[in-house]
Amino acid sequence: MSEDKGRPIRPDEVAQAKVFPKAVFAAFNELIAEKYQSRRAVIRQDAVIERILAKDPTLRRGDIFDKGWLDVEDLYRAQGWIVEYDKPGYCETYEATFTFTSEY
Repeated sequence: MSEDKGRPIRPDEVAQAKVFPKAVFAAFNELIAEKYQSRRAVIRQDAVIERILAKDPTLRRGDIFDKGWLDVEDLYRAQGWIVEYDKPGYCETYEATFTFTSEY
């Protein structure tokens, strides 16, 4: 996003304008590297949250959700990943996951 704050933000600038703690990307990057196999990594949402909180104990679980710190899909897509987020729908009971697939 440009430094010009005298105009409304465009939808494609929102993800880049959001401030994420370093622990968020560190947690996602580590888990992607650990789980990466056959061009993809499937990461449980709870595992990401646990890793974020372990990396920065000053953060709170509620803030992770309230501030949208798990909304990283567009940022990773901009780096060449195909990213899918899957969470249980109404009356479904399975763990929410992020799937990162290499475009290469």
